[in-house]
Amino acid sequence: MKSTELQANEFGAYYAHYINLSGDLDLLDSLEASYETVMSFFNDITEAQSIYSYAEGKWTIKELLQHIIDVERIFAYRALRFAREDKTLLPGFEHNDYVDVSHANNRSLKSLIKEYQTQRLSTIAMFSSFTTKMLLQIGNANNLPLSVRAIGFIVVGHEVHHCNIIKERYLAN
Repeated sequence: MKSTELQANEFGAYYAHYINLSGDLDLLDSLEASYETVMSFFNDITEAQSIYSYAEGKWTIKELLQHIIDVERIFAYRALRFAREDKTLLPGFEHNDYVDVSHANNRSLKSLIKEYQTQRLSTIAMFSSFTTKMLLQIGNANNLPLSVRAIGFIVVGHEVHHCNIIKERYLAN
């Protein structure tokens, strides 16, 4: 299943940008390819670079990586709930609040990369276990429809979005 096969009712318009950034691979191939890309990308960043913020009040690279991990973890939870046909409406979350209390800058970049690795491998294992019926299940999070398969593509596109920001605003100088 590719992101181009998603139907309009599988995600809210807010998520279209992330889905468009996810590429045109099958879902599992997309999750695995982005894992390899992100691991290589962050492994090439030094500890000194990882605490850089390009402007007052902007996140550091470590905080961005922690944000990517947190969002993936939350979306994986949503995917599990929907795949199991849980019809409970799930609330949104304030991502800025998560970063503010994460203490990501007190951790080593290596530990954050390890946490990303653990989370992504878990996400891949979970999505690998889903049947086609499960992938097509639609739930509601933050008052927006989301299919399980759309969530997988959103996870990939979200990290592409943030890696692009890091390349353009943090590492371009």
